[in-house]
Amino acid sequence: MKNISLLIFILSYTLGFTQPQKPASAEIYNKLEKLNFLGSALYIAAHPDDENTRLISYLANKVKARTGYLSLTRGDGGQNLIGLELREQLGVIRTQELIEARKVDGGEQFFSRANDFGFSKVPNETLQIWDKEKVLQDMVWIIRKFQPDIIINRFDHRSPGTTHGHHTSSAMLTQEAYSLAADPNYEPEQLKYVQLWQPKRVMFNVSWWFFGGKDKFEKADKSKYINLQTGDYYPTIGLSNQEIAALSRSKHKSQGFGTTGVRGDDMEYLELIKGDNLKDKQNLFEGIDTSWNRVKDGKAIGDAIAVIIKNYDFRNPSASVPELLKVYSSILKLEDKHWKSLKSKEIKEIIALCTGLYLEAIAENQSATPGSNLKIRWEATNRSNIAMKLSSVALYPEGKAITQDTLLANNISVDNSFDVVIPKSANFTSPYWLTQKGDKGMYTVNDLQKIGIPDIIREMSAIFTVKFGDISIPFERTIVYKYNDPVKGEVYEPLDIIPAVTTSIMNKVQLFKDNKKQTTSVKIKAGKDNCKGTLRFELPDGWKVSPASIPFELVRKGSETIVNFEITPPDSPSEVTAKSIATIDGEDFDREQVIINYPHISIQQVLMPSTAKFTKVDLKIEGNSIAYIMGAGDSVPESLRQMGYNVTLLTPEAITMQTLSSYDAVVVGIRAYNVLDGIVFKQQVLFDYVANGGTMVVQYNTTGDLMTRDIAPYPLRISRDRVTEEDAKVNFLDAKHPVLNYPNKITEKDFTGWVQEQGLYYPDEWGKEFTPIFTSHDKGEEAKKGGLLVAKYGKGHYIYTGLSFFRELPEGVSGAYRLMANLIAIGK
Repeated sequence: MKNISLLIFILSYTLGFTQPQKPASAEIYNKLEKLNFLGSALYIAAHPDDENTRLISYLANKVKARTGYLSLTRGDGGQNLIGLELREQLGVIRTQELIEARKVDGGEQFFSRANDFGFSKVPNETLQIWDKEKVLQDMVWIIRKFQPDIIINRFDHRSPGTTHGHHTSSAMLTQEAYSLAADPNYEPEQLKYVQLWQPKRVMFNVSWWFFGGKDKFEKADKSKYINLQTGDYYPTIGLSNQEIAALSRSKHKSQGFGTTGVRGDDMEYLELIKGDNLKDKQNLFEGIDTSWNRVKDGKAIGDAIAVIIKNYDFRNPSASVPELLKVYSSILKLEDKHWKSLKSKEIKEIIALCTGLYLEAIAENQSATPGSNLKIRWEATNRSNIAMKLSSVALYPEGKAITQDTLLANNISVDNSFDVVIPKSANFTSPYWLTQKGDKGMYTVNDLQKIGIPDIIREMSAIFTVKFGDISIPFERTIVYKYNDPVKGEVYEPLDIIPAVTTSIMNKVQLFKDNKKQTTSVKIKAGKDNCKGTLRFELPDGWKVSPASIPFELVRKGSETIVNFEITPPDSPSEVTAKSIATIDGEDFDREQVIINYPHISIQQVLMPSTAKFTKVDLKIEGNSIAYIMGAGDSVPESLRQMGYNVTLLTPEAITMQTLSSYDAVVVGIRAYNVLDGIVFKQQVLFDYVANGGTMVVQYNTTGDLMTRDIAPYPLRISRDRVTEEDAKVNFLDAKHPVLNYPNKITEKDFTGWVQEQGLYYPDEWGKEFTPIFTSHDKGEEAKKGGLLVAKYGKGHYIYTGLSFFRELPEGVSGAYRLMANLIAIGK
């Protein structure tokens, strides 16, 4: 029981993957100042990138407050400017971007279980799709756990319908959570782990967005707001507050939010919603005791830290250690569990930093399977004259500890290694919120203590117990993998616990246009040596698989093999989920290993169900060769190949009349006119191609930062109009139009089974040369005609569509394939 309790304690400090801290003396000083401030602020919004990094940085670096950002979702419903990942995998990327942003601006990160299901126009719709009560429970849990003195909303709870429904919902729910967090009758089960909490103030962070533009905001009366000056320069950091905020904001690379830092005066505006008014508009914590006096027996601690700060020697931080050790001992005696936990964690890391105490535990391999042996090499180096001993090194969750009682002399490294056995019960490394199947609006997380945790939970850790005289301090370090790259040098990666075998169906969508059998390939990857078993392929009744199973044997860990199954579809149209399952010694393994690797975030392993979409569709195509101009990145080219087209990816530089002449159609990827600089110089070439008899299909672009407004040969204005209800009824304006009849007869049934949204960024004005094909709309709105526009231009056709083909085709939606085939075939 003692070990289990200790493990729970340890895990609270070893979540996520971080490289060793190596801060300069000035950074240590900043941490000392933060140690002497006992106040917390929680910023709340709906998505990654909603947060105001200027205000978070100001609170964390100027005020020295513990500052958190609660993003209700992980941003799964957004688009991706850096790769092809969407939905859950995009959510993993955006989660890591937020974690990296907080490392820059000094905040902490939290999430609820709410799933970003896509754009929502009003909070009523949002709260019908989210489980409102569960999201509220999560918010109350995080408030009770974090104990913010002040809460700041990015959005206004009083203006439904003026912004994303998720945005307004985040503010509306905050108003309820503010009161419920202090209600003993609300979620009493939470009180086994946390205590009731009542924030002192709730504020709304006003922005020019809410006034319709910067010019209007400049003219607006802002005297009723808190005018908070945030344009500080931090000499010990060497950056202005705005420069830190820009660096933080620029971590949102998947959304294209790179930002340039500025300097000078700056102002944030806040409106008090709940709580006492402020007399001092520059002190959001006015009337709140943020000193150690707020804690019983804390005054002496605060006084001692103040003396340490006053006497801090930037050239010799270790001179502060004797007094820091006394403070550490005093903190451990406090009755207040909340501040005792937070501040003991802070001060022991400050002690380690002041002594230059370097501690790390490195795994021999980057991954291991449950039940396997793993060699761990550890190092402990004291880089100061402070006397200390390494008492022991313990590894968890195995619980193995080795007594050392070794003197850590100044700048003399002590290292060793030992073998551990990964417990057979060890959890695989993967985002915990994806372990169980969720629904459209919510992730499934049944363990209350995991809710709110931002990152993958990594259970493998090392505890270095170091004695400073008669004071013992446990220092926790997550076990990581380290290697030397010839170009990058020292590289750290997380240690992953992986299945013995993973499988991947190579075509995530497979189309069957007739009754002929097709080959399906499955890749098998070994997570350990001597991996031997069988693989079977499961499909619902009506689909035939041959053979029933295939044996495999992989000698070396990491090796792969590909096996093939023959699939015969049913006679009638059908959309089903296929699944591959490997069996080793009677144990089934049904996961696919997805590695997400971008330089601005730590490498991520995601274990997803090894599934694919198989679609038997009544589909005819005309034409053969397609030129695809990739924009922000999507999987449409692969979907077109599945349909039977030969697809060539063209860059703007490769676009010439001679090149285009060999293609039946040119398809322009999503947001191409937002991200491709060179396309503006090729517009006339593309229009000439159409005029000479070609077909050009342009998918959606956003309203801002267009490379050219002349994206069509006729007038066309893109708006923010969209149809977010994927099942919105479609009304055809001319059922005889060729695009609805050849080579496939398109009916309302072809718009069933769509996912996330029907379409986005529809044009709202266009030239008389365009013909709108259909109307649709969300509930309570007027019909929108801009989802699909077709124009004859010379001998050819220009088509603009806001329909979300980039989501529907990779999901195997039959009707989307049939309609895309008709767009490509127009004029034939």
